[in-house]
Amino acid sequence: MGASRTILHADMDAFYASVEQRDHPELRGRPVVVGGSSARGVVAAASYEARRFGVRSAMPSFEARRLCPELVFLRGDMARYARESRRIFAIFGEFSPRVEGLSLDEAFLDLTGTERLLGPPAEVGARLRARVRQETGLAVSVGIAPVKMLAKIASDLAKPDGLLMVRAEEVRAFLDPLPVRRIWGVGPVAGARLEAAGLTRIGDLARADPERLRALLGDWGLEVARLSRAEDLREVEPLREAHSYSEENTFEGDVADTSVLEATILTHAESVARRLRRDGVRARTVVLKWRPARRRAPGPRGYPARSRRITLLEVTDDGEVIAKEAIRLLHEPAFSEPVRLLGVGVAGIQGEGPDQLPLFGEAPERQRRRELNRALDEIADRFGSGAVVRASQGRAERAGLSLQIKRGEARDPEE
Repeated sequence: MGASRTILHADMDAFYASVEQRDHPELRGRPVVVGGSSARGVVAAASYEARRFGVRSAMPSFEARRLCPELVFLRGDMARYARESRRIFAIFGEFSPRVEGLSLDEAFLDLTGTERLLGPPAEVGARLRARVRQETGLAVSVGIAPVKMLAKIASDLAKPDGLLMVRAEEVRAFLDPLPVRRIWGVGPVAGARLEAAGLTRIGDLARADPERLRALLGDWGLEVARLSRAEDLREVEPLREAHSYSEENTFEGDVADTSVLEATILTHAESVARRLRRDGVRARTVVLKWRPARRRAPGPRGYPARSRRITLLEVTDDGEVIAKEAIRLLHEPAFSEPVRLLGVGVAGIQGEGPDQLPLFGEAPERQRRRELNRALDEIADRFGSGAVVRASQGRAERAGLSLQIKRGEARDPEE
């Protein structure tokens, strides 16, 4: 594994549901789910009372209700959760200058070389957990190990509200008995293929012939084998550049009406553009993403994602430009069937360097758009993103909430 490192993975316990139970005492001890309650809703977070019934995140809401008819469904409050996340990450920053956020509720901290200053890693992890509890009233589970994958597995095994440290000399004894699906990236399909081949434990993978793994999983099988031996060289990356920005939603019913799709595109485009402007960047490529309404295969991957993209002549942070190109993608060619999910994204992100000056000065329309966007941003920052919308925008209701960290997201006006 090379030079020994010390990586801490901190993962909040049932984050959204725990915030709700903290703020609403009448919900404590009850099975609570945060997410969409519609037919296409998805569980974003489930309290541990709900998990005892088999309810888990990313599960369809109708299935969660079937498992536990007494579930309390809450739509959730993203502004409140984001505010709590910022408080938590501020605490993480007290323990290490190198913090890599994976989502609103989890992060890696690099503790390598900090023992003389902060003390033994296990004591640091205990102090971090106590600080989060003291400041927020919430529980965080912590895993500490020489590499990122091990730290993440350890924090998961420490749940709820625990701490588990794996020392360098304990790595093999810790990893070998674990199921292969514990490895980062091994999902249901790859896991089933490995298990069918008799490779059920991580130790089996570590000892497997490389060519056999290549035959099972292609070149990725060799990467899985390296992870099974704890050969994870990934560093904690505090500031990773954003390669894309996107917004999407799942409709409560299948949508074929072009006017509804166009209005939804405009809503997403304006949101993406606002985030670009807050980050001081612009995009070269517009992407339209959708999922057709007809199921193609059983299971959660039965509705495959489709996408189209177009490269712009000039980089942009203007929602009108993004929407215009996304709507063009919608019609070229027109969708042949209703859709259940629609999203708009941008890629080819560039810093906001000086524009190439037009020969005859900036066009009045472009200047008007720039001033309008600036005014809309000021209103959104002060009163919230829904304070002012265009008449042609639609309502893009989410089927569930996401723990994704969204770059350029506005801070809560209450802060």
